[in-house]
Amino acid sequence: MPKATFSPVTGRYVTIEVDGDEYKVFYLENGTGQPIVCQHTAGCHNHQWRGLLEDEEFTNNYRIIAYDLPRHGKSDPPLNREWWKEEYKLSADFYTKFIVTLCDALELENPIFIGSSFGGNVALQLALRYPDRFAAVIPVEAADYSPGFYLDWWHHPHANAAQVCASGVWDLMAPQSPDQDRWATWFYYSQGSEAFKGDLYFYSVDHDLRGKLDQIQGDKVKVVMLTGEYDYLTTPEDGRRTASQIKNAEFIEMAGIGHFPMSENHEVFRKYLAQALELIRAASTAKA
Repeated sequence: MPKATFSPVTGRYVTIEVDGDEYKVFYLENGTGQPIVCQHTAGCHNHQWRGLLEDEEFTNNYRIIAYDLPRHGKSDPPLNREWWKEEYKLSADFYTKFIVTLCDALELENPIFIGSSFGGNVALQLALRYPDRFAAVIPVEAADYSPGFYLDWWHHPHANAAQVCASGVWDLMAPQSPDQDRWATWFYYSQGSEAFKGDLYFYSVDHDLRGKLDQIQGDKVKVVMLTGEYDYLTTPEDGRRTASQIKNAEFIEMAGIGHFPMSENHEVFRKYLAQALELIRAASTAKA
């Protein structure tokens, strides 16, 4: 019989209600301990977090949960209305409500939220809007404002959205990241073009925390920002500037990595994630 290796990661669906609409949400999980809730990048899905989900150093101490946002991966659009008759534009209001509702449905206590790119931006939104719901947030490749990427030509008949979606991410990754992982990230994005434009509406239009960062209660929710040196969308300078305006926030620049650290090079990313979690543990101990 051929040898088979089974992953410890399991997947489930949960149906939740947000603003009167029903969503059947798919999530992967593994591990025990304090929950870490993981958001994928725009136009993608929870495959990006597979390295972390299968990393025993983390799953021995944390319950890792990576979900697909509605309209992404295995999570469908709303079940109870004619969603195909409207243009999808993700808003900060819905995005944050969805995440909190999902955490409540899974009965998560003191979760840590981590997201990259538009997931990093929503981590900042969560810290501002729901400081009592999360022990900490880790905004990865995030900034207070990231304009310029909501593109009107996305659905032009002369543009192949699937190819643009996938190939547009290529030079956002560090050149020394393993080819296997860079091509896997490319492949993930080749599958998600339909939602990408609507996600970028949140990323570049609806998300704008300029002048509001000092309202984040950093004494309640610890903020640790991570940015890769090869990210030209939200540069290390953007991350450092953003963190400097948040009470008690920390900033870590990640060498040798780009805009998709969890999927383009988990072995590099995991070292910086461990540093972030140590800062969160220290802050929690000091608060106690």
